[in-house]
Amino acid sequence: MIAAASVQKPKALSRGSRFAVIAPASPAKEDRILAGKTALEKLGFSVAPQRELHAESYFTGSASERRDEFLAALNDPDVDALIATRGGFGSVYLLEEGLPANLPKIKPLVGFSDLTTLQIYLWQKHRWATFYGPMLAAGLDYGAGAPCGYDESSFRNALTKTFGGWTIPLQGESLHSGSVEGVLLGGAMTLLEATIGTSWELDTDGAILVLEDRAMKPYQIDRVLMHLKHAGKLSKIRGIVLGDFPECDPPVAGSPSVRDVCARILAPLGVPIVFGAPVGHTARPMLTIPLGVRSRLVAEGQGQLEILEPAVIA
Repeated sequence: MIAAASVQKPKALSRGSRFAVIAPASPAKEDRILAGKTALEKLGFSVAPQRELHAESYFTGSASERRDEFLAALNDPDVDALIATRGGFGSVYLLEEGLPANLPKIKPLVGFSDLTTLQIYLWQKHRWATFYGPMLAAGLDYGAGAPCGYDESSFRNALTKTFGGWTIPLQGESLHSGSVEGVLLGGAMTLLEATIGTSWELDTDGAILVLEDRAMKPYQIDRVLMHLKHAGKLSKIRGIVLGDFPECDPPVAGSPSVRDVCARILAPLGVPIVFGAPVGHTARPMLTIPLGVRSRLVAEGQGQLEILEPAVIA
C-alpha cells in the first residue's frame, strides 16, 4: 500500500480558478473545444487562452510544442489547473522529449484516454494525484448530465473537496462481490498495458484498478487482460472497476461479449469487481475518478466507490 504521506496532491479549485488548456495528443474540433470551455465557465471557472500549435500528422503540434505547452501551464502562476482538449494519440511523445526531474508546483491535471500515459508517468515518477475525467471536446462539450456528457457531482467533489470523503455510485453490476480498500489507479487499458517495460511501468500492488477502453473486439480485450495477468499486474490488486466498453460488441452473434471475457479472466482473482461503470469512454455522463487516493470499492448491486480522502488540499 502506498503511504498517504508520499502522495502529492494539488491545491483545490474554487470559483474563479483558472484552467489552462493543453493538447498533448490529437487535434480536436474548435466548436467542441469552445463548448467545453463554456461548460467550465458555467461551473464558475475561467479558462486561459490556449497556445497556438502547428498540427503535424495526427498530432496537435510537434512533440516539443506539446511538451512546452504542458510545462508552461505548470509554470504559469496565473494557472490553477490543466485540462486536455481530447485524447487520440501522442501524450507519450512528451515523455520522449523529456520532462524535468523536478517538475514545477503540482496542479490538477484532468483528462482520460491517451492522457493515461501522462497520468501514470506523473504517478510513478512524482506520486502526483491526477483526475481521470472529462476533457473539453470529450465530455464537457456535451454538458452536465447529458448523454456523452459528464457527471457534475464527481467532477466538483474531486477538484474542490478538501475535507472528508464522498461516494461515487458506479451504475454498473458486480461481477464478484465484496468490499475492499486500496489506492485508485489505472485508466485506458491499452495505454496502461503500453507502460509495461518502460521506466514508468505502473506498479499495481495494492491498487483498486480502473480499466476501460473503446472500439475493441472482445478477443482484443481478452489479449490485453491476459498480458496484464502474465505481467503480474493483477496478482496483488485489491479490486477492479471496469468501464462499459462502448463499440466493443462481439463480431459474431452469440460469441463471447466483453462482460463474458472479463468475468472469465478476472472473477477467479477473487477480488471485488464492478463492470459497466461510466468511466472514460462512455455514452453516459462520465464520472471523474481521482487517481492516487485511498478508496473503498463496494461490489454489491450496481457498485460504488467510497473516496476516503480528499484528492486536493486547501
